[in-house]
Amino acid sequence: MSIDGRRSRRPQITPQSSWPSMAASFSFLNTSPAMSSQDSPTASCTPLNSPETLPPPADAHPHCYCPSDPEQSDMDSENRNDELDERCESRSVRDNVEALSGDDNDQDQNPRKRKKYHRHTPQQIQELETLFKECPHPDEKQRQELSKKLSLDSRQVKFWFQNRRTQMKAQIDRHENSILRHENDKLRTQNMQIREAMRNPICNNCGGPAMLGDISLEEQHLRVENARLKEELTRLCSLASRFLGPSMSSMANPISPSLLLELGVGSNVDFAGLSSVWVAPNITAMPDLFSTMTNSLVSASERSMLLELAMAAVEELVGMAQMKEPLWIPMIDSTGETLNFEVYHQGFQRITGVPLMGYVPEVSRETRMVAMNSLALVDTLMNVNAWADMFHCIIAKSATMEIISSGTNGTKNGALQLMNAELRVLSPLVETRKVNFLRFCKEYTNGIWAIADVSVDHIISSTSSYSNCRLLPTGCVVQEMSNGYSKVTWIVHAEYVEAQVHQLLRSLLRSGLALGAGRWLATLQRTCESIAILMSPSISAHDESGAMTAIGQRSMMKLAQRMTNAFCAAVCTAPASPEWSRLESDGTAEDVRVLTRRSGINDPGEPAGIVLTAATTTWIAIPPERLLDFLRDDASRSKWDILSDGRPMVEMVHIAKGQDASNAVSLLRTTASDSEQTGMLILQETSIDASGAMLVYAPVDLAAMHLVMNGGEASYVGILPSGFAVLPDGGGTASLLTVGFQILVNGQTPENSVETANNLISGTIQKIKDGLQYDN
Repeated sequence: MSIDGRRSRRPQITPQSSWPSMAASFSFLNTSPAMSSQDSPTASCTPLNSPETLPPPADAHPHCYCPSDPEQSDMDSENRNDELDERCESRSVRDNVEALSGDDNDQDQNPRKRKKYHRHTPQQIQELETLFKECPHPDEKQRQELSKKLSLDSRQVKFWFQNRRTQMKAQIDRHENSILRHENDKLRTQNMQIREAMRNPICNNCGGPAMLGDISLEEQHLRVENARLKEELTRLCSLASRFLGPSMSSMANPISPSLLLELGVGSNVDFAGLSSVWVAPNITAMPDLFSTMTNSLVSASERSMLLELAMAAVEELVGMAQMKEPLWIPMIDSTGETLNFEVYHQGFQRITGVPLMGYVPEVSRETRMVAMNSLALVDTLMNVNAWADMFHCIIAKSATMEIISSGTNGTKNGALQLMNAELRVLSPLVETRKVNFLRFCKEYTNGIWAIADVSVDHIISSTSSYSNCRLLPTGCVVQEMSNGYSKVTWIVHAEYVEAQVHQLLRSLLRSGLALGAGRWLATLQRTCESIAILMSPSISAHDESGAMTAIGQRSMMKLAQRMTNAFCAAVCTAPASPEWSRLESDGTAEDVRVLTRRSGINDPGEPAGIVLTAATTTWIAIPPERLLDFLRDDASRSKWDILSDGRPMVEMVHIAKGQDASNAVSLLRTTASDSEQTGMLILQETSIDASGAMLVYAPVDLAAMHLVMNGGEASYVGILPSGFAVLPDGGGTASLLTVGFQILVNGQTPENSVETANNLISGTIQKIKDGLQYDN
């Protein structure tokens, strides 16, 4: 008896007479883990390296044996072979079997005689194996049921499962060891091959021994550069194949089209037949793609990156135009929609570099019908001058830095050009957005075009112009309609520096009404209507004299457009512009900007002298419609217009520019005073759309207007416009009113000029508020 009160068991000693035969029988055996103490709490565990732990062969079934008559010690040769398998049980099994014999006498010094063991029947083994496959760890209840079914003792069933698990673990370990040995041998072989290659280097070109010492450092650099150029050429040809169509497939493998369009949940635009395969251009455009590389602003590597960027941008643009929920979420308080940024980041990879600190996003989408066919609209958008004229209220400056491709087969399909532009809001309190971008035009099947803009600041380092705005894939998708109209979906996705925006206008820019898709598309829609009327053989106009011809009406509309462009430029001109000088005085309001410049030097369309421009933006709690109706009402004009001198105005000519009669060009005349034979003539243009409104006017010379009304050249008429821009705010319940005046100040001192401008601005705003009975 041991100290802890438990009985200890001495190992049974086999008689010496049988040792030689047993040694011969067990010479092939290895050690195996002992039975788990968790399965048999009463059995002691034998160490894994114990010489007494004898596992069964890998292909043998574990068996549980019961002691029988100890007198039967002689066996025939067949039973002896079976006993060799039976003796290959683990020490844990033998201990448990001995526990069944009930021989716990520690004082017995006589060696035990060998006992006879019985093998399980094939039926018992089959039942045990079946349960083992289903449950390798049966509980007590399952073991009891199985022992009754097989006429075995519960412990026999328990020990069989323990041995079977031990055998299974040993087989798995041997298999894993075999795999590891194979991998080790493989690594050794590779290591030997690498060592051999290092000792005996071979030239890849000729197969002979490499003489590294004979190659100069300069030659090594040339070879590296040559390999890089070959790789770049292959990449560029591959891009050209994708860019110009399958004709380039002989030069390089084409890049497979993106599957981005398949991510769309639904189609918001109903682009019938739209696919990611566009009309393949002819290879004749290939020289145009590379002809400017010698005098290019961008390097060859930058050019290939621009091609990749253009393809990715147009695919993202079309994908965003097609998809609706969950990418676009309808807004509860309006008819618009907002972008779900979480879904966007999951479906689209950012292609314009990392986000910059201080930049905030602006995303919007709009779909409308436009009175222009798709080909004419695409040509206009791809012509930088026509594009600037189309959106003269938005684009302050624009230029094409480089034309990478002008298109193929006489169309704009595949046209790619590097551009820069300055985008403006009609307020002196907002700095213009400067952006360097790539514009790419791509034709899809069924008369569908996509024009995508994307910033290039993260790729091109040679652009010297400062950029305070980034364009993520932005642009429009144009679909030709049967009635000559075009269905246009416009998307604006930009990032801008909000700190440069006055606090008064930040909510306007966040809403997208200032430079969002709604304003671009509303301006496009209004301008296309105006162009259609201008090109029509007859123009709807009201002329009191009845003497103005259709040519005179067109000439008058062109003069009005030049006047509006000059007003937008004056209101939104940056103070740092070299031709302007800023005037400041203690009496000037904080948000009133006063600038002066000398005019009439290079532009005959302006009066000669010193021009003073004063502009500001103020918030008025009056809806935009009511404010605009008051400003364009002839009867109330004398309440605020200093040019009327308190006298009523009469509309002499009215030329409609669109379906809305509010969009018109007018010629007004003040009532003549006693000292005048005729009153002053005022040319006025009113522009209204969903994004806001403008009212621009300028006094004109009577003789010059007679010339224009008879069809004369309008570019030589000197005008100095003033006016208003009305922008919605507060959900349409309030307005942001921009007031701009231009006057000649020849002979006045700067102090007097500033005082004059300040009084004119503040006085006009107060008169408008008084006329509307507005109370601050």
